[in-house]
Order: sequence, then C-alpha cells, then structure tokens
Amino acid sequence: MSEKPVVLHFSDILCVWAYVSNIRLERLIEKYADRVDFELRYCSVFPDAVGKIETSWAGRGGFSGYGDHVRKVAAEFDHVEVHPDVWSKTRPASSTAPHMLLKAAQLAEREMGLDADTPLTEHPSYRLSWALRTAFFRDGRDIADWQVQRECAESVGFDAQVLQGHLQSGAAAAALDRDILAAQKASVTGSPTFIMNGGRQVLYGNVGFKLLDANVEELLRMRGPGEASWC
Repeated sequence: MSEKPVVLHFSDILCVWAYVSNIRLERLIEKYADRVDFELRYCSVFPDAVGKIETSWAGRGGFSGYGDHVRKVAAEFDHVEVHPDVWSKTRPASSTAPHMLLKAAQLAEREMGLDADTPLTEHPSYRLSWALRTAFFRDGRDIADWQVQRECAESVGFDAQVLQGHLQSGAAAAALDRDILAAQKASVTGSPTFIMNGGRQVLYGNVGFKLLDANVEELLRMRGPGEASWC
C-alpha cells in the first residue's frame, strides 16, 4: 500500500483530558508524521456546557465543584495549568461555537495550499486548536465568545473575515456535522479518542503515550509486506 494509514483524533475543546493529553498527540505526530496521516475531528461532549454541569454536578458543588475537579486533574501534570476562574466564573455556553470556528479554519487552510508534507502541528488550524484550549484553561477566557475566538484566530495568522465567511455560508456547520456523524458511527463515547485501522483500534481517555505508540507501531506493522487481516 502506498497511502499512509490514518489516525483520527476526536476531542472536545472544553475537555480537560484532551487538554492535558495534547502533548501525547504532539509526540505521536512528531514521531510518525512521515508515515502516518493524523486528522483532527471534534466530538460533542459539551454542546450545552452549562446545562451539562448544572445537571451532572448538582449535588457535588455545581460549577465551583467541577472547576475544582478540573484543577485537580491538571495538577497531576506539570506541563499544563488551569486558571482559577475556569468554570467557577468563566463558563462557556457551548463547545459547538469554537468547534465551528476550528472547522472554518480547516476549510480556510485547504485554500492556503499547504505543502502536503507539512506536519499537522505546523498547520494553522492545529495551532488555533491549542490557542483556544490555552485561552480557556490557562487564561480563563470564554472561548464561546466570538471576540475571544477572533483574537485566537488572528494570533495564529488567520484572517478573521475569511473564517467568518465559512461560518456564515454554513460550510463550517456542515463540516462539524460530518465530524459528529463520524463520531457516532465510530461509537466515540468521550474525549479524547484515537481511532486507527478503520475503527478496529480505539483508544479513549487518559491513555499513556507508550500504549498509543504501540498501537501506531502495530498499525504500521499490519500494513507491511506479507501482513494481512486474519479474517
């Protein structure tokens, strides 16, 4: 086979586990960029973030309790930080808005004509995803707000008017819907989720780098000469 295998990465931009594990995604890309194609997709964990937390954390301290939980999760990792206002004061209404922005960014990126060998971590849309995550978790900003989104987009080199065009035309909404349908088809249950080998290899949640690495190695081995499915 001449085509590279594909690894799909589904996440919700407001998910703390996706935030803390992003470094593992970067390490995978750095190691396998020349042999594997990585695609960023978005799943719907916080489509109604306020309603979700009000319901699921009603007896556990509400927004303050959930904010404390998020900070405790992040405290286990020395490469990330969480602002004290996250969820206690800063409460994005939905992850759908930033997800649509990210799909608009991916559409705009295709129009830029990036070199096919450009690693995903150097794509403006990838850098925007990280800018949004850090704006919320590290800086305590509401990334569901258009002005915050605009600042993040411009900080990584996007023309906000171009992105607005994809949002206003409905193209970004359609692209996000394709992600959500793909997540449903693959039975994605949460964020982050890695999917490989046409859905046969699924890794969800706080998965260590060694396990991710072993799965990518197996994916490549299965595509080698003489390797075939047992079915």
